[in-house]
Amino acid sequence: MISNFINVEDDFYKLLHPKLTVLVVSIDENGKPNIMTCAWNMPVSEEPPLIAIAISPESYTHELILKTREFTINIPTIDMLKIIWTAGTRSGRKTDKIKLLNLKLIKSKTIKTPIINGCIGYLECKLNKVIEAGETSIIIGEVLAAYADKNAFKYGRWNINKVKLPLHLGSKYFTIPTQIKTP
Repeated sequence: MISNFINVEDDFYKLLHPKLTVLVVSIDENGKPNIMTCAWNMPVSEEPPLIAIAISPESYTHELILKTREFTINIPTIDMLKIIWTAGTRSGRKTDKIKLLNLKLIKSKTIKTPIINGCIGYLECKLNKVIEAGETSIIIGEVLAAYADKNAFKYGRWNINKVKLPLHLGSKYFTIPTQIKTP
């Protein structure tokens, strides 16, 4: 019976949350970096290695990725919540978020776009394809390099006993995974 269910059509996508929240770094044609928070992200292929992020075509990040055809995905911890929130609530067109948040950037291994010091995992991506989807664009990136903190990622998965991954619930609410279970 579904008699005790409520209508959540306006928030349908939140039924798919919580979602791992990442920080997307892009650069302009002069190499100046910008940062954006993204909870709408996922792998889409292992061979070739492809990931997708869904962002507004009006965003500064979207503009920069189309211009330079590359970006990095930076996986933060919940300890970086102030960075996550600020990077997701301000526009890089108006604010130098890297400077505002006093972030230290590190040279990437394969592309010009840097990574954020202090994150526990990184994906370096070149633009593969852009798909228009409603009011968003699905940016598909080919993963050129992927690496993680050896204490945080073991046996092909995150060690949630060691790291607290930020999972977005919606709006200003986040949570962290606390248990690993197997069938």
